[in-house]
Amino acid sequence: MRITNHTDLFGRRDFVRIGSLGLGALNLPRLMAAPKKEISCILLWQSGGSPHIDTFDMKPDAPKEIRGEFNEIASNVPGIRVCEHLPNTAKIMDKVTVLRSLRSKENNHERAINYLLTGYLPLPTLEFASIGSVVSKMKGPRNGMPPYVAVPNTFPSYGAGFLGGEHNPFISGDPNATGYQVRDLTLPADVDWTRISNRKHLVAQMDAKFQSIEASADFNALDQFTQKAYDLLSSPTAKKAFDVNAEDAKLRERYGRTPVGQGALLARRLVENGVRFVTVAKGWLNYDTHGDNFNICKKALLPEFDKAFASLVTDLHDRGMLDSTLVIGMGEFGRTPKINDGAGRDHHCKAWSVVFAGGGTEGGRLMGATDATASEVTDFPVEPEDLLHTLYHQFGINPEHEFQSSIGRPVKVANGGRIIPGLFS
Repeated sequence: MRITNHTDLFGRRDFVRIGSLGLGALNLPRLMAAPKKEISCILLWQSGGSPHIDTFDMKPDAPKEIRGEFNEIASNVPGIRVCEHLPNTAKIMDKVTVLRSLRSKENNHERAINYLLTGYLPLPTLEFASIGSVVSKMKGPRNGMPPYVAVPNTFPSYGAGFLGGEHNPFISGDPNATGYQVRDLTLPADVDWTRISNRKHLVAQMDAKFQSIEASADFNALDQFTQKAYDLLSSPTAKKAFDVNAEDAKLRERYGRTPVGQGALLARRLVENGVRFVTVAKGWLNYDTHGDNFNICKKALLPEFDKAFASLVTDLHDRGMLDSTLVIGMGEFGRTPKINDGAGRDHHCKAWSVVFAGGGTEGGRLMGATDATASEVTDFPVEPEDLLHTLYHQFGINPEHEFQSSIGRPVKVANGGRIIPGLFS
């Protein structure tokens, strides 16, 4: 195991001198080197906030009303221990970095999600773009595939905001559903390509008339949606990529026959065929365990995540794709260390954990630390602005690039922040 903190990057005197400055003082030239290759990203989104103290930042010596019911188990990296309900993840920790020191200013779900996925605190006057939409805008499609896909669905703050509807995620639907077929990729039985081509020609003629009347951004986005839908309908690559039923049954079982498990498997197929950013989520606020936290976690949430995450990382590694695919497991905040009267944990934004694998990260590491009750960050504090700044840089996107909103307001890709030292090699 390697525990990364400020003293890994600087001498002890330097740590004492700048430790209180946060990441702002750590923007060294060597950290700004451009990434060596293009990467894709699969975000396993833990909507509602995963309990960090019950997963990757356990405190076995804390009082029972804080440490809870779960025990630690050893991983395949000496010194790194994880929750007993993450046995598959424990076997691949040599490929995983755990950042234990993310913290936020927002403790409300909607605002916290918006903040973490955009890097901006929410405003009533402007809807900021999520990271997947920024990647779509800045990097564009590849191999005829949509650049950004949401599995199975989309939620508030997942979208493109002021960048416009054309950069919203393509919605896959639930790949765990019986007889799954992604919508919009198959023609109705009574429609052939001749009729589609004729209709496209007719629409083009009508559009030529309307364009002289209406040239708004919304209409432009609608036109681009139409073209993208046509392109996907006619794309053999897209049909193949979304055909999760073509996978070997044993591999599907390893991922887990659940929305997250099959979603992770579909995500692997998508990045394999050119998609740049995929978000996989079980649903809306599933991790919001204000009551019965331990039963919900051990019976549903953690086994589902454990199989999906570990199988995805292993599968990507076996296919030679892990170095070019970043896998992230996170939610909008953590859960309170103190267990409430309903055997649950409440919202906690002062400290929580994020896991990374692949995409240029090293494995077998812990970064940052919290206090004895996992309540506060004690080392290596990371803010959402830092996380987004770092991820954009790793994607090869200039965090300082400036967009213009529809009313001419300048908006930078990243809202300040600094590169997280040592997260990427």
